[in-house]
Amino acid sequence: MSISKSVLAQLLEILPHWRPQMYFKASLTALSHAMEDQVLAGSDKPLIIANFQQERFYRQEAQRYRRIGQKTDQVYVLAAPETDFKHGSGVYETIAFESTDNLTQEWHLVVIGVNYASCLICQERTFPTNEDNVGSAKDNSRRFEGIWTFDRHVSQQAANILLTRILDYRPELKDKIKLARQKYLPSTELTQGMGKLKQEDTEKLVWESPNTNPDPFVQRLVTYLQAGQYKLIKANHSLAVKEEKERLINSVTTAIRRSLNPDEILQIAVQKLGEGLGVCRCLVYRCKETDTIAKIEHEFLNDGFASIKGQIWPLRNNPLFQEVVELRDALTIENVLNDPRIIQEGQIQDIDGSLQTLINSCSILSWMLVPILYQGKLLGMLELHHCGPNTVAWKSEDISLVNAIATQIGVTLIQAEAYANLQDLNEQLEALDRTRSNLVAITGHELRTPLSTIQVCLESLATEPDMSLELRQVMLSTALQDAERMRKLVQDFLTLSQLESGRIEWNLEPLDLSECVELALSHVRARNRGGNLPQIHNFINTEIPLIQADGEWLVEVLAKLLDNACKFTPVEGEVSIRVRSNNIDSLEVTISDTGRGIEPNRLETVFDRFYQEEGALRRSTGGTGLGLAICRQILKGWGGQIWAESEGKNQGSKFHFTVPIFLEKIPRQTQENQSSFSSKTKKSTKKRG
Repeated sequence: MSISKSVLAQLLEILPHWRPQMYFKASLTALSHAMEDQVLAGSDKPLIIANFQQERFYRQEAQRYRRIGQKTDQVYVLAAPETDFKHGSGVYETIAFESTDNLTQEWHLVVIGVNYASCLICQERTFPTNEDNVGSAKDNSRRFEGIWTFDRHVSQQAANILLTRILDYRPELKDKIKLARQKYLPSTELTQGMGKLKQEDTEKLVWESPNTNPDPFVQRLVTYLQAGQYKLIKANHSLAVKEEKERLINSVTTAIRRSLNPDEILQIAVQKLGEGLGVCRCLVYRCKETDTIAKIEHEFLNDGFASIKGQIWPLRNNPLFQEVVELRDALTIENVLNDPRIIQEGQIQDIDGSLQTLINSCSILSWMLVPILYQGKLLGMLELHHCGPNTVAWKSEDISLVNAIATQIGVTLIQAEAYANLQDLNEQLEALDRTRSNLVAITGHELRTPLSTIQVCLESLATEPDMSLELRQVMLSTALQDAERMRKLVQDFLTLSQLESGRIEWNLEPLDLSECVELALSHVRARNRGGNLPQIHNFINTEIPLIQADGEWLVEVLAKLLDNACKFTPVEGEVSIRVRSNNIDSLEVTISDTGRGIEPNRLETVFDRFYQEEGALRRSTGGTGLGLAICRQILKGWGGQIWAESEGKNQGSKFHFTVPIFLEKIPRQTQENQSSFSSKTKKSTKKRG
């Protein structure tokens, strides 16, 4: 059978004016032992009914009840069987009730003798494990709600209810229980079948019953145990909170230390922190003190709340951010609707409306901002939001927890950045080593070869006076060509060095791009008078807008790109120049050819210093491998870009670069100066080329 109503509920129906109290398991153990010791110490033969909930609790007291059973033949022990507990009539009666019976949640002990009576009728109350039942004190922290009294009438009513319950399980004990009722419960006959007593009748019975006041010593003992148990629970709760905090910090630390990727570190941290504190939203963003905005890249979100990932977060006009920056400490707001830092005279103190938009769009009600610092430097911000419907009072342990995690994030971010910087430094060192190797190769090949030729030609002219005039002219021309080759190599070295060191002073002015292209073409044709150039098509018209650049250096870029295209394109091939509007601010110039082409995996490396596809020591086309590197540095000087495209080997190539459009009206003086630009550029280009 399954009994749903508890003994305590039945007793309170009969005695409605009684109010249950809260007891800890340790207190009930002390009370039970005090009641049992009274039986063991006396010569009376009382009625004893004990409910142990489960067999395992009974086994702890079995020896004690064997001694009690030798004192009286009216002992009844109830428990839910787990192994070998069952109905039996030995030294005392055992009643094995079903595990579905409500008795599994109850603790009862009733003692009724001739000269004394007491009862303990309690029902266990369960609480969440993470609230009270923590660690080794779990069992002693169990709480029970019930009645403990020396009132004979109450004890008799409790005994009568329990004896009825025992009869349901063991009807063969009918005669024995009848004798117990006649001897120990004569007054219960007044309430049999009456349900509730009138309050005045019950109070009369209570006052007329002997020994209604509990033993003062026992009372003080219980009070002491109750107070001690409350202190113990409070201490355990504090320890549990600290343990949870350390566990969360350790989990975050362990997780983020596994990665040296800043984005991964921030996402792990925000996820762990949001889950650990159970907030509606937790986000983290990178920022500096001087930033005006930040972009939300990392967010933890509970179900039912809108995501703000990818949104722009205002900083400059955000008074909360500015206060955190100034204090270098966490800032908490329990209710944004009445916080004086946000609301003054009923209005949000908002310079441009961004803070109000933030609060409304994100449904923020309670707010915590914690800076991510490293040695006083601001690296980012952690924010925790509660979005209602109720405000949250941020606990000091929560603030210290988030501060600890923010500190750990700061350290880890610095480590990740240091590692990234170390990788960059290693790559730079590798590039420097390659440059050194290439420089050695260039010096050994590009300088030694023309020097050897010049030396042979000059020695021949000096030692052979009978040499024909025609042969002398050939020797002299060869020496002059190789001398020019050496001069270009040295000039490229110096030019690149100046560009990379930032020693160039740019003379930016409005220019006609078509005129610059024509000057560059003239320069290329002048250096290739032999006519071994592919066909060059100029598709740039004069209707394009003016650009803003340094004319001399722009011609240098165009000339080098055209030289490069002609060098790797056969005579029967084609080279073309086009321009298109890239956006409202710049033009995109494209120089394409039908020549050798570039492997797709080398489209970026062609701009490295000394790079040529054939290698430094076997260049069929000659050159230093510095031309494209110089072009990139020139364009970088005024904010332009350069990149290459190619379908692969023998598929031709395209080189694109951007130049800014001149957006202001051109003064008359500038227009007049433009007419003399061609001659000036020709002269300066001739000097460098």
